[in-house]
Amino acid sequence: MQLLRGVVHHYDWGDQQTIPEFLGVEPDAKPWAELWFGTHRSGPSLVKTESGNQPLSSHAGELSFLVKIIAAAKPLSLQTHPTDEQAQSGYQQENEIGISLDSPLRIYRDASAKPELLVAMSAFEAICGFRSDSENLELCNRFGWTELGKHLADDGLAECVRWALTTGPHQLPLHMPAWAGRLATMYPGNGGILVALLMHHVKLQPGQALYLGAGNVHAYLGGTGFEVMASSDNVVRAAFTQKNVNIDEFLHVANMSAIPSPLIEAEPVSKGVWQYPVTTARFGTQRIEVSGTHELRATHDAEILVCTTGNATSLRAGQAAVLRNGESVTFSGNATVFRTWGTH
Repeated sequence: MQLLRGVVHHYDWGDQQTIPEFLGVEPDAKPWAELWFGTHRSGPSLVKTESGNQPLSSHAGELSFLVKIIAAAKPLSLQTHPTDEQAQSGYQQENEIGISLDSPLRIYRDASAKPELLVAMSAFEAICGFRSDSENLELCNRFGWTELGKHLADDGLAECVRWALTTGPHQLPLHMPAWAGRLATMYPGNGGILVALLMHHVKLQPGQALYLGAGNVHAYLGGTGFEVMASSDNVVRAAFTQKNVNIDEFLHVANMSAIPSPLIEAEPVSKGVWQYPVTTARFGTQRIEVSGTHELRATHDAEILVCTTGNATSLRAGQAAVLRNGESVTFSGNATVFRTWGTH
């Protein structure tokens, strides 16, 4: 097992304290939004060796997955992620028209889908996926969201979302939940808030999780989480951001099908070990609650381990490591350690 050095990304929605405290460094008044562990070119990790730091890719190859610690003090954009086919097509088209990979106008920064898992490390708030039309129409009637309800009833969900995002500014309803009111204060008249009113609003407690497949529409509203995703940086945005918004591409990629609930339940694997069920082969994730001694032997080409709380002797809170197939580690103490693996 060898320790990893992650890469910090500073976005305006980031929290100034959480990730610095996690890493044991002094805050610098910047918003520390994400800490990456992986081989993606936008933030490749380093392996700490006796001869110095080396790229993780040279030690473990290019990984199919990317691990992040995310700390959101403000809402992230209303967004979705493409399928592999959509990503490959979009990536090729943007290459052909000459949009550079680091351009703010770029949507497709690689040719991969970006399914993702979010496990709450603190209380975490999000909107994720659409409710059924019947549920939404009942809410529109109950709270007097008259114009929104009329468009939904007359045109269906997809056209209602198109109307909300392509017209405006809107006169937003008076009787909205507090979370939507906060968005309205930040983005007055924004049609994304009308879209959000049609979505599931969730509050996760530590250990609870969301799985976001291709096309899932979502926005994280606040909190700290452990994220795992395919090694991709493809984000199609529609609202709540100063970054590039492309409504046409968002509507092309977004899945407008209703889902009963965005939450997934971790499944017990063995004593102190829970696995999060996902429908992708790109990655798998377990949460290990170390209490005493726990032996772990890697069974995949490369596994990333991140200790999020406590001290497991071999790894303590704020540390990450890579474990190669067949290598073993013994944890001792009391800690939460996330174990993630993928395919090459």
